[in-house]
Amino acid sequence: MKLKKQVTVCGGAIFCVAVFSLYLMLDRVQHDPARRQNGGGNFPRSQISVLQNRIEQLEQLLEENHQIISHIKDSVLELTDTGAVSPSGQLPFRSANGSWVLPFDGRPTFLSVKPQDCQFAQGHRGQTDLQMLDIYSLLKFDNVDGGVWKQGFEITYEPGEWDSEPLQVFVVPHSHNDPGWVKTFDKYYTDQTQHILNNMLVKLTEDPRRKFIWSEISYFAKWWESSDTHKQEAMRKLILGGQLEMVTGGWVMTDEANSHYFAMIDQLIEGHQWLEKNLGVTPRSGWAVDPFGHSATMPYLLKRANLTSMLIQRVHYSIKKHFSSSRSLEFMWRQAWDTSSNTDIFCHMMPFYSYDVPHTCGPDPKICCQFDFKRLPGGRVNCPWKVPPRAIVDANVAERAHLLLDQYRKKSKLFRSKVVLVPLGDDFRYDKALEWDQQFLNYQKLFDYMNSHPEMHVQAQFGTLTDYFSAVYKASGVPQGFRPPGYPVLSGDFFAYADREDHYWSGYYTSRPFYKTLDRVLESHLRGAEILFSLAVAHARHAGMEGRYPTSDYTLLTDARRTVALFQHHDAIAGTAKENVVIDYGNRLLHSLQGLKRVIINAAHFLVMKNKDVYRFYQTEPFLETDDRRATQDSLPQRTLIELDQSGPRYLVLFNPVEQDRLCVVTVLVNSARVRLLTEDGQTLPVQLSAQWSTATQMSAEVFQVCASFMVRLPALGLAVFHLYDSADSPMTLRSDTLLRLSDRGLTVHNVEPLPLRSQAADPLPFYVSTQSLTLGFSGTTGLLESIRRKDSPQEVKVQMQFVTYGTRSSKDKSGAYLFLPDGKAKPYSQKGPPVVRVVEGPLFSEVVAFYQHFQQTVRIHNVPGADGLSLDVTIMVDIREQSNKELAMRLVTDIQSDDTFYTDLNGFQMQPRRHFLKLPLQANFYPMPSQAYIQDSQYRLTLHSAQALGVTSLESGQLEVILDRRLMQDDNRGLGQGLKDNKKTANRFRFLLERRSIETEAEPGNHFPSLLSHMTSAILNHEVLALPVLPKKRGIPPLHTFAPLKAAVPCDFHLLNLRSIQHQDTNSPSSYTALILHRKALDCGLETINPGFNCTTTEGQLTVSSLFRNLDLQLLQPVSLSLMYSSPPLGNDSSVSLEPMEISAFRLRLR
Repeated sequence: MKLKKQVTVCGGAIFCVAVFSLYLMLDRVQHDPARRQNGGGNFPRSQISVLQNRIEQLEQLLEENHQIISHIKDSVLELTDTGAVSPSGQLPFRSANGSWVLPFDGRPTFLSVKPQDCQFAQGHRGQTDLQMLDIYSLLKFDNVDGGVWKQGFEITYEPGEWDSEPLQVFVVPHSHNDPGWVKTFDKYYTDQTQHILNNMLVKLTEDPRRKFIWSEISYFAKWWESSDTHKQEAMRKLILGGQLEMVTGGWVMTDEANSHYFAMIDQLIEGHQWLEKNLGVTPRSGWAVDPFGHSATMPYLLKRANLTSMLIQRVHYSIKKHFSSSRSLEFMWRQAWDTSSNTDIFCHMMPFYSYDVPHTCGPDPKICCQFDFKRLPGGRVNCPWKVPPRAIVDANVAERAHLLLDQYRKKSKLFRSKVVLVPLGDDFRYDKALEWDQQFLNYQKLFDYMNSHPEMHVQAQFGTLTDYFSAVYKASGVPQGFRPPGYPVLSGDFFAYADREDHYWSGYYTSRPFYKTLDRVLESHLRGAEILFSLAVAHARHAGMEGRYPTSDYTLLTDARRTVALFQHHDAIAGTAKENVVIDYGNRLLHSLQGLKRVIINAAHFLVMKNKDVYRFYQTEPFLETDDRRATQDSLPQRTLIELDQSGPRYLVLFNPVEQDRLCVVTVLVNSARVRLLTEDGQTLPVQLSAQWSTATQMSAEVFQVCASFMVRLPALGLAVFHLYDSADSPMTLRSDTLLRLSDRGLTVHNVEPLPLRSQAADPLPFYVSTQSLTLGFSGTTGLLESIRRKDSPQEVKVQMQFVTYGTRSSKDKSGAYLFLPDGKAKPYSQKGPPVVRVVEGPLFSEVVAFYQHFQQTVRIHNVPGADGLSLDVTIMVDIREQSNKELAMRLVTDIQSDDTFYTDLNGFQMQPRRHFLKLPLQANFYPMPSQAYIQDSQYRLTLHSAQALGVTSLESGQLEVILDRRLMQDDNRGLGQGLKDNKKTANRFRFLLERRSIETEAEPGNHFPSLLSHMTSAILNHEVLALPVLPKKRGIPPLHTFAPLKAAVPCDFHLLNLRSIQHQDTNSPSSYTALILHRKALDCGLETINPGFNCTTTEGQLTVSSLFRNLDLQLLQPVSLSLMYSSPPLGNDSSVSLEPMEISAFRLRLR
């Protein structure tokens, strides 16, 4: 009672002082009209200016008053919080087994997954005629010489085959424009692309029979924006008249191995939104001639965007040959989980080696090259087969037409219809007016001859891609996009790609991992910025404050969307561009990342203001700091230092980009070991202090810096506010216990007070670190992980981490940016001396760091309930810049009886079963791993979650192996002209998740999906919490509050992929519409379900959007296609939307 009285008296006294201060301030304003805010400039001495000035001063004084009240609250909290107790009234303590027991907020969490939501994963996969894994088992991959078509076979036909139904030939002129490869995007545009588009305008207009297709909207948009209205109108006329077709319509022709589905969708939306705004056209057909292998995700996304047909090219030559021999090059591509035909899309696979002219008219490149009229004698390009093209004249047209028709007929024999597609183009073709004339005039003479000779039974013309597909559908008597009778259905994907011999393009799955990592950081920031910006604008609109919110940030969002989109190009994220082009991409990525941090900070500023009336935005005075900084495009991020002092609290805003509440450990960098952390309502949280290190054995001592880690519960998609104090030691602030295991007695150990540091001689016995959920065993010799034991299991599971290296061949072709051509099996990584091993233990996290010459391994476990505490947080810092022709791999060796089967993800969207085939070379058994891979048996599943795309394999039962970086000193003869010598110090980030099957059964033979816990683990790895310190203000900080945007919990099998502000039709600002993109994930419920740390329910795919967002009104709910181009009738605002498992759906919303 006595304490309460003291608190009341003190609080009352402070309040009286505050009120009296405000009175004095107002009095000063009344008697001092000349007072200037911040010493601002000289205003005119008119009555209006004086009045305006007084209003500004009053606003400032109100803010200062809010600050005083805020400090009163903090002071009262300081007085009441004498015992510094946690919410549950406990202090952290160590249990008998040595693991720390933490006070926990005690909120009950529940897990309620409906049985119906588990049935999808238990069902059998859809039946298809062609399953790619079965085809791999079937094929010999023997590479027999096929004659003129080296990788195929001899094609024959009967002369009368087309008598009753003439052959229809569509020659499709195209130019493949890489948005960066050997030159930068801008250099290509200046040197070539702008000329291609300018010439196109002139040359297509000359003859209405001429056609052309264009794919890369990034280039087209650049041309459009630099063209006058006459050029724009002429181009629009060509498109609307059907002479020029926009194919796929993405910002780029995306890589399909390393790209994440968030970015694949985003670059498609960016292209389609641009087309809709500027041209009003909707792409119908997909065109992907250059990605190095093809993913099953792409047909799903194109189908959801309402495209009806698609084309692919780079597929393993043995598969092309097999499909050619069975006339299966055209098929309906169906998703593996689809038991109906809802996901089917018609796909055409090009049969020959390349998309250039020698490999597109028919099976004989020596003949086809003679019909590439850019190679006429006297030009720069010639035919390697030593027979040049001849210009078409009356004297030779008959012979030339018959020679070409023979190739067309042979090609058509590989397909089921009497319609043949003949692409006519190559990289950056048609950049000179001369080539347009050479190709179009000579081909028109050939077509005129063929079409005027009915005995040839052919109708040949220029066409677009959709002209070809329409003719196929018409010949088969089916509507656009429907399955022609007798055509096969296929499921699976087309990795790994080989273009000849044993040249597998599996190196680029890892090439330049630094930028693969940076790409994903940018994607996570883009998604977070989109969501916060959309919410901030909607809340500003709701509060009638639209004019005061910086909607100009939309230009930063647009810039970042286009950077992310550009980087999905198949020579960008693939890591297969020249060094100067990589630097250009890197600068763009960094610039956009900085822009997105600004968008996030500005939105967070508005959303955490308790009283929106005192909100002021100053472009030059940010309210918050960023969580980290990057000095240059190729440097690692440095955490922002939060400087504490005795004068008062520093405020910290934490952003949780995940759509579920999150219980997790967050670490910030502070300048004091006397740190105390309070929640918004004044509860003290446990803090674990640990050192910043300058070397393996020395703590950083330049400026005193200490890592403060704390456990927090954050609202879904929300912003939580915390107070940091520099105050006398709190029993809730605990120091890490750090031990250095040294084998070299000459090493000096340097610690910084007050952080304790011990050292001991390393011994070979294993050692262990524990939390309440996990116990990890480590080798005493190597310091590397050896085993994982879950607290609910007596069994220690072997999970042994090894590092191995691959060399490259000593003769002939060697590994390069694209190809992986190893010199045999991997060799164990070795270095002269044993590593330094650092063991850090504490109440919130424990970690083991092993220092090797070319990498350091950090394995950290978090002592928190739920998803964050159930997996191992692993970072491998790799630096192989001293190596030559070496690839470094991490191998996990376990007792899991996985045999020859393992599972890798496609684009973070779906899992694909793989088999290790002994009949294939080692490099053929590597696959892309954008986000995860796992092995399993009847008892356990071990998942390797990845924050960046890398190449993965399983070469023995119970193993998973991932390539971390590759340094290669030579080109691999695929056009790049360079090796990979620009390696960076790279942080590869993973989560290892060991799960036990709830019943000992073989995993379902049909579909393959992650568990709920695995989905959550992937989300927390890929969407880190952003810690944004509030900058100190001279005039104080106005009251802040936690922003929790969701009124109702999102079902935990739903992922909110994006909440994207839709562009205004006339300006570069946001419209009043927002796109909500949802993905319902499929769950494997056969693994033990552990408390995820948040309330988790599923709803059989139902979601009521109107009850989703707190304090916002839903005024429109309209289903749209994935790229927002096609709209369905609006639903009632209180309708619930329904998604099937694996479905991605988009909706247009109006929120205010």
